[in-house]
Amino acid sequence: MELISEVLIKNGLVFAFLLVGGVMWLSYYVSHHLTAGRLHGSAVAIIAGLVLAYFGGLFTGGSKGMADIPVFAGLGIMGGAMLRDFAIVSTAYGVDLQEIRRSGIVGVLSLFLGIFLSFIVGAIVALMFGYTDAVSMTTLGAGAATYIVGPVTGSALGASSEIVALSVAAGLVKSVIVMIGTPFIAPYIGLNNPKAAMAYGGLMGTTSGVAGGLAATDKRLVPYGAMTATFYTGLGCLLGPSVMYFLIRAIVG
Repeated sequence: MELISEVLIKNGLVFAFLLVGGVMWLSYYVSHHLTAGRLHGSAVAIIAGLVLAYFGGLFTGGSKGMADIPVFAGLGIMGGAMLRDFAIVSTAYGVDLQEIRRSGIVGVLSLFLGIFLSFIVGAIVALMFGYTDAVSMTTLGAGAATYIVGPVTGSALGASSEIVALSVAAGLVKSVIVMIGTPFIAPYIGLNNPKAAMAYGGLMGTTSGVAGGLAATDKRLVPYGAMTATFYTGLGCLLGPSVMYFLIRAIVG
């Protein structure tokens, strides 16, 4: 066992791919045999990952979850920013440019509408919880956009570490909700074509949430939703510390 453990620790990233692959296989098995395909395998895998992360955090004290256990340390690399961003960028290679042209103004409008709605809702919630200054409201509104826009905006505005942490938490909650909820609402909003996926990605914005949710809905839609969601993140980082901050400051003083 010591020998096996040593080999797995030295090849942590390879073992992480093996572990995630096993979870995915089991999730699709459960989806097919226990839910008759009503709950997509990707959605089952997302839920399983969240459960494992929760118990990993309890076992290790809540620092890095399962990645704090030496044999599972490769999960920290596999789930880190580098491979995550690589996966996000790689989705662009699956895009059909003809479909992008067909989306036209809808894709652009969805980006701005999604960003402004997220900021407004986040700022209102922040105000309800007693955060009345423009910096905190803008940072928390940015967190409601995505967990990347939140800390970028907070750092640019000089927000406290507490507010930045809350903005990240808000973005993560949104991402999880979008991941799990997308397959359930897709039939009701016509989310079954590239144009709808691009509009959806622009409105929701959270790239990981949109990509995971669309993968559970129809994997062919992932590149389209992920592309506008990626633009959403960049546009949010640009507008957050500038336009949105001055707008909120003008309102609350």
